[in-house]
Amino acid sequence: MKLSVIFMLFAFLGMPLVLLAKVKVEKNIGYGASSNDVRRQLNIYHKTKIDTAQDVVVFIHGGSWSTGKKDIYWWLGRNFARKGVVTVTINYGLAPDNQYGEMATDCAMAVKWVTNHISDYGGNPRRIFVMGHSAGAHLAELINANPQYFKSVGIANPIKGVILNDPFGLDMHEYLTNAEKDSGYFNFLRTFTENVATWTKGSPLNYVDNIRNPQLIFYGQKTYPSIKIQSERLNKILLEREVPTEMYVIKNKKHVGMITQMIFGCNVLYDYTLAFMKRNKI
Repeated sequence: MKLSVIFMLFAFLGMPLVLLAKVKVEKNIGYGASSNDVRRQLNIYHKTKIDTAQDVVVFIHGGSWSTGKKDIYWWLGRNFARKGVVTVTINYGLAPDNQYGEMATDCAMAVKWVTNHISDYGGNPRRIFVMGHSAGAHLAELINANPQYFKSVGIANPIKGVILNDPFGLDMHEYLTNAEKDSGYFNFLRTFTENVATWTKGSPLNYVDNIRNPQLIFYGQKTYPSIKIQSERLNKILLEREVPTEMYVIKNKKHVGMITQMIFGCNVLYDYTLAFMKRNKI
């Protein structure tokens, strides 16, 4: 069964649980110039009754920069909301109509919208964490590390901390230089072009000197070698620079399994993430 079919089955069977958990869902809110632009919309998951402003997670989906959408991850929003975290899942422009820079600008614009409006949904705009899986983790770290993206949307970087789940593409120059030229490789070129200089500009590891906020990194024991190598490199560099960073290798997990395991609210990645957010209260 295809992964997309599995996601849709969970969505169909589980959506009523959002209501049972007293989680309210605000869907298809435009964060761009047009409220009707489907690729520039977001969903918000939050509890119906809260006493104090809650931490916020903005989730950027993966999909090789060419597939995916916010609605697939309703279970992530529900699970975090039930645990007291206002959660925002976002769409952004995809390849081939968009390249990585436009995608990153979309993500920065979405975070700006969250900063300006999340208090209306019980979230604390001073406690925004950005999380991504795979290509979404690349975009999360890119907007955090390269200051041009928040500058382009007119705000200072508001990200309290970054959560990277099996991040792909932290060094796209390294990957595209060494990777086998298969269908996936040529798919990535739609996002990063054939220009080697663009591969370098699109690699978050080239901006690591700008990272000051706490980082939480997960990767699967059985994931792709490039993810292991580059995650370890990022963690090592941050530790050398005394930037707060934590990394966990999740046993027996492959790339897709690193995010699908979070369908279940009891998954350990929620425990790690909530503890990370709690440790970084200041």
